Amino acid sequence: MKEFLPQNNTSRKIIHLDMDAFYAAVEMQENPTLKKKALVVGHDPRKYHGHGVVATANYEARKYGVHSAMPTAKALKLVPKEKLVFVSPNFTKYRAISKQIHALMYQVTDQVESIALDEAYLDVTENKLKKPALQVASWLQQKIYQETGLTSSFGVTYNKFLAKMASEYAKPFGRTVILPEDALEFLEQQPIEKFPGIGKKTQQQLHDLNIYTGKDLQNASVLFLMEKFKKLGYAMALHAHGIDLTPVKKDRLRKSLGTERTFDPIIYDKNQALTILRGFCENLSEKLVAQNLQAQVVVLKIRNNDFETLTKRRQLAKPSNNGIEFYQTVKSLLDKTDNFFTNGVRLLGVTAGTLVNKKFEEVKLDLF
Repeated sequence: MKEFLPQNNTSRKIIHLDMDAFYAAVEMQENPTLKKKALVVGHDPRKYHGHGVVATANYEARKYGVHSAMPTAKALKLVPKEKLVFVSPNFTKYRAISKQIHALMYQVTDQVESIALDEAYLDVTENKLKKPALQVASWLQQKIYQETGLTSSFGVTYNKFLAKMASEYAKPFGRTVILPEDALEFLEQQPIEKFPGIGKKTQQQLHDLNIYTGKDLQNASVLFLMEKFKKLGYAMALHAHGIDLTPVKKDRLRKSLGTERTFDPIIYDKNQALTILRGFCENLSEKLVAQNLQAQVVVLKIRNNDFETLTKRRQLAKPSNNGIEFYQTVKSLLDKTDNFFTNGVRLLGVTAGTLVNKKFEEVKLDLF
């Protein structure tokens, strides 16, 4: 039932540029001996009481299954200790290099939507180089390498969703172009695990419906997907048919940033919940620092085994991106939810809300 899908727009030229293991690459460039190691950028859990979240990992560490947002304690179990090295994130350093990279992007177009320090969409339908999109992307990839010594990967196509898939297709130092006439064939060959926005829980639900690839999604009824997955089902149908009409949003400022997790088996131990929430807060802090953002509100979300969901929020005294402050706020909010642990908790989440740009650093001056 493709009549439920809007008409596609294949006239745009969109680039998704993604730095290859950015934080790890910066650290290896500064210290080349790390190239032979499985490098994890994140706090060493042996020094931080078991706490820490992986900001990124080099490709050697990824061979062992280490990935971003994983607890560093798990990375410690996956990688042989003689190969593993932890380096604490240095966002001041990463921001400085990211600024260089973004300056190069703006030499190409003003239509830049930054997703993170190491990732951005560019609309180059009209561009300052007055060149075809592939030449623009190649120029940008080469200039980044010349000026920073770091590699990047890019996808070039007619919308953001496909561009994101394309940049991931041939990492590292990859170049992938998806022409409009090739989009459906490209998508039908991709496993659903490669589709951005389809999480592990949804992947399993799709597998239960015998949907494993983009082709399976294309063959599924749009109404069927909507009945099973609501808004997500419609989005999956659009993407499976190569449709994404969202524009590149210049100077985008997110209103909130959050993370949550569903537990199976459910948890009854409040201390276990606090450990998980501490990791969430640290992860959110690192993302906000990376994007030079601060939150004015912290929100705790909790759902028990009876599917009762409670959301509690607290306004901070002043904007912050401090993970410890987030955790202390979340901990005080969790203290009022003891009854939820009686039946077991199946979901926890933390959101940093009402985000603002960090305008300046507060400096205490000793005047006397």
